[in-house]
Amino acid sequence: MQDNTPRRPANRQNGYPAQANVSVQPPKKKKKGGVFGRIVRRFFLLLFTLVILLVVALSLAAYTVFNGPSAEAKKVLTMTLLEPSATKWIPGVFMDQSEVDAIQNAGKDQLMDESTDLSQIVINRGDSISSENSHEWDNYPDGIRIDEYKGNTFTAHIMVIKDPSRVSLGASYNYNGSNASGFSTSNPGIRVNQVMDSYPEITAVVNAGAFNDDGTANATVGSVPAGLTICGGKIVSDQYGNLVPEKGFAGFNTSDVLVVAQSMTASQATEQNIRDGCEFGPVLIINGEVNQGVYSGNSGYNPRTAIGQRADGAVIFVCADGRQAGSMGATYKDIIDIMQEYGAVNACNMDGGSSTIMYYRDTTGTVNRINSYSVLQKEPRRMPDFWMVK
Repeated sequence: MQDNTPRRPANRQNGYPAQANVSVQPPKKKKKGGVFGRIVRRFFLLLFTLVILLVVALSLAAYTVFNGPSAEAKKVLTMTLLEPSATKWIPGVFMDQSEVDAIQNAGKDQLMDESTDLSQIVINRGDSISSENSHEWDNYPDGIRIDEYKGNTFTAHIMVIKDPSRVSLGASYNYNGSNASGFSTSNPGIRVNQVMDSYPEITAVVNAGAFNDDGTANATVGSVPAGLTICGGKIVSDQYGNLVPEKGFAGFNTSDVLVVAQSMTASQATEQNIRDGCEFGPVLIINGEVNQGVYSGNSGYNPRTAIGQRADGAVIFVCADGRQAGSMGATYKDIIDIMQEYGAVNACNMDGGSSTIMYYRDTTGTVNRINSYSVLQKEPRRMPDFWMVK
């Protein structure tokens, strides 16, 4: 039998339309800074891409130079990278180590092994100087002359000090080398601008000898000297000689004559009455003769510091700027040429690179930084010792 009972629509309840089982979501709020966030992310993505492209471009350029037809370009780039601590690993990426060693050691078999002839230096203790230079110091009442020298690839700053007795080696733990317990890796080296600020009796400061440098900003870098170090007639350090990258020694004896040597032991320094000295090299000029092994050997373009002495006893400091847009750096040959032009009888290369620094306190008491840092520096490096002029 057919059921004729009327049926209610399925979508109606109690005579009213049934409610749909649909949840209504509130409109999503836009994240604050959404547009700014996208801009920031895209900026860093672009920056990352540019860095990668730059690294690739530099790698290709380096590969081209290291493996290209120009042997001279290969030598210059290799030495420029080998001399700083942070980049010395790069040439080995593109060349066999044997080839790197051959470039680095070229000319070293010609290095001089002579003793400084003390008789070639006759120090003018008073104002009685030769007529040729009788007016040299007329405009320099403090006995310090500073010049600027423009080379093809660098700008150098030359400081000439009339009286060599004013020049000595300062130590970071105690600048005059007395009443001190000694160097320690627990005591960071000093920045020479701090020396100038703390000791008004110091007229000038230039960086000096070698120290441990692993290419990092570790506090132990610059705390302890490498090699023989003598301050005020005292041997204040004689360790880590294997960390001296270029062998050499420069020091003043008690007669204020600059003694330069390929090597110097503590006993030899005592025999020669060395009052202040440190290790670094190579020797550039000895007894008026250019060190041909250095002059004609391989060297890169880098910031450099050197010390020399004229026949009349005047001391010469040279600081060459480098790693800058307007001053790529100097070679050993460049520094030797400057030393010869200024009459150096003996000269020795000192620590360079980012250590290169020269400060001077003028006659008004104003402290001046003479040289320019590399583009990556904001202040002088910490170092365990420095040449100072009192």
